Amino acid sequence: MKRFWIILSVVVVGLIAAFIFTKPESDNSAAFTGNATEVQADEHIRNGTDKKVTLIEYGDFQCPSCASYYTILKSLEERYEDQVSFGFRHYPIISIHPNAFSAARAAEAAAKQGKFFEMHDKLYENQTAWGQISTNQQSLFENYAKELGLNIDQFKKDYISEEIANRINRDVSSAKQFDITGTPSFILNGKKIENPTDKAEFEEVLNKAIEDAGGTPPKTIE
Repeated sequence: MKRFWIILSVVVVGLIAAFIFTKPESDNSAAFTGNATEVQADEHIRNGTDKKVTLIEYGDFQCPSCASYYTILKSLEERYEDQVSFGFRHYPIISIHPNAFSAARAAEAAAKQGKFFEMHDKLYENQTAWGQISTNQQSLFENYAKELGLNIDQFKKDYISEEIANRINRDVSSAKQFDITGTPSFILNGKKIENPTDKAEFEEVLNKAIEDAGGTPPKTIE
C-alpha cells in the first residue's frame, strides 16, 4: 500500500510539472490592452510601415488554409511593395493544430535575430514536415535556424522563453477586438474583411483600398 502511494505521488508531481511547462502555450496571460486596429511598435511587417494601406493576417503556421493563402500573399507582397504593408499576427489554434504554438515560438525566436519572415516562410513551405505529430519539431526548427544563419544557442534560449510565449499570446489576445475565431483572418486598414477567394479577388480588395486612400493601383499585368 505504501508503495502505491509513493508511485501515485510521483505521477502527480510529474503531471504538475508537465502542466507548468506547457501552460504558457495555452494560457493567454499576456493580455493585449492597446488598439488592435493600429500597427504596433513591434509588429511584424513586410514592405515597411509607411504605406497608406495595411493588411494584417492573423495566422496559424500549422493551418492548411493559411499555407494556401501564403503563396497568394507572397505574390501580392511583391506586386504591391510600394503601396501596401503586409503584417502577421499569431493565432495558433492548438486545439486542432498541436504544433502551431511551437512553430510560432520558432518564428519569434528568429525575430529576436531579425529574421521573423525568413522563418515564417520556411514554416509554411515545410508545413507538411514539422506538422506531423510524430516528428521532433524543435529539432527541425533548429535546422531551419541554422539554414538562416542564426546563432543557434541564442535561438534555443529564446525558443523556450516566457517572453516569447507572452509575445505570441499577446497577439492572440488582440484578436478578441475583431471577434476572430479562425485562421486565416485578415484586417485591412483596421477592419476585418471577408477572406478573398483567390488572388484576383484579393487584388480587387487591395486596389479599392488603395483608391480609397487616394492612390493609384498598379497596372494590370497582361
